[in-house]
Amino acid sequence: MIVQQNNILQQDGAKPVVYDFYYNDTPEAKPVVIFCHGYKGFKDWGAWHLVAKAFAEAGFYFLKFNFSHNGGTVDQPIDFPDLEAFAQNNYSKEMSDLDKVLNFIVSEIKPPSVYVIGHSRGGAIALLKAAEDARINKVVTWAGVSDFKVRFQEGSEAFKLWKQTGRTYVENSRTHQQLPHDWQFYEDFMANEERLTIKRAAQNLTKPLLLVHGGEDGTVPVKEAELLHSWNPHSKLEIIEGADHVFGASHPWETHVMPPLLKKAVDSTVDFLK
Repeated sequence: MIVQQNNILQQDGAKPVVYDFYYNDTPEAKPVVIFCHGYKGFKDWGAWHLVAKAFAEAGFYFLKFNFSHNGGTVDQPIDFPDLEAFAQNNYSKEMSDLDKVLNFIVSEIKPPSVYVIGHSRGGAIALLKAAEDARINKVVTWAGVSDFKVRFQEGSEAFKLWKQTGRTYVENSRTHQQLPHDWQFYEDFMANEERLTIKRAAQNLTKPLLLVHGGEDGTVPVKEAELLHSWNPHSKLEIIEGADHVFGASHPWETHVMPPLLKKAVDSTVDFLK
């Protein structure tokens, strides 16, 4: 298997995207799977490398990448050394990053098909992009969110304070960093609300959609997957009983074996894409 790690995709006037590429060196044309990490996530989190290897072994090119403003850097793509970049992130930037990855894949690899998988917030980005971009043939959400706007908690005291001060913080429970969000995050959403409304995208999606969700997800409740399914009745909904938000994985993941519940998510996704 060929593994190309920490490649750099330059963007004119913007921060670069760092990505990894996994594939078996065989002559047949292979579809590409693009993997989008979630909020407070990164391409090297937990067992994502084992997920990448599993898809490569199943006959796909697999590309996982860091969103340009996820808080990582070219030199340190793991965790969050660049908190100012994190503060300036927003959904539109993540949509643009995915577009740049798609441009690269289509121009350089020229695959027969392109599939996108997203975890958590990345699942929503994948779904939104799939609804507007004909280059994506199938889309899969893992523990995907159904609504961005509700997460701002408009009207709450925390929301009012954020607007007043221009910056709010969310603690990363693992690193204990205070991760900043600038007020531009909300302003960007409101300026692009129609494009960033997940319900609209799900209802308008005309390509195959798989929704994989853990039955014990305490971060994004399973009702969000059920909502997505109700908005797109042609989608396939798979609830993995006993699975949490990350399907039994954690960071760091130090064994060479994928957690069984994550393997279920991978196997279901491979079957769907094939």
